[in-house]
Amino acid sequence: MADFTLHTIDSAPEQSKSLLKQAEEAYGFNLNLFAGIAESPALLEAYLALSDIFNKTSLSGTERLIVIMTNNRLNGCEYCMAAHTTGAKAQNIADDVIEALRNGTAIGDQKLEALRTFTSKLINTRGRPMQSDLDAFYAAGYTRGNVFDVILGTGLKLMSNYANHIMDTPVDDAFKANTWSME
Repeated sequence: MADFTLHTIDSAPEQSKSLLKQAEEAYGFNLNLFAGIAESPALLEAYLALSDIFNKTSLSGTERLIVIMTNNRLNGCEYCMAAHTTGAKAQNIADDVIEALRNGTAIGDQKLEALRTFTSKLINTRGRPMQSDLDAFYAAGYTRGNVFDVILGTGLKLMSNYANHIMDTPVDDAFKANTWSME
């Protein structure tokens, strides 16, 4: 793909500098994703803000991870899959859940599997799941509000997955132990 700059705080466009500094303080280093999308202060701000908003949904940390990693896998985002696998392990998410998400296989927990299945249906139908998909989601204990939480998480990942594809973002050293490939 095109040659994109991975910005430092010093090289970033003026409107991105404070956002990169804020992200670096939160994550401990300047992630390559943020360094690249800093070229567009609006995208960097949108991604950081939407990430914060998604974390405020009624979905648990594990449930949010399911939405995120299902999107990463179906969109084939190697960078995000490595990054979120690393984050999931740091949050002590169950290994079987992480592996199921990386491989696209069923999760043993019935409710979490319903979330993974619904998220997949939402993505694969481009936002047009069948009523039976919604009914199965509700039967597992999820709500109409959770439908929109899944849409929110999908929008978040669409931004980063597509940006990473276009930038061919190199996986940060901190995430390399969890490298993943569609193949």
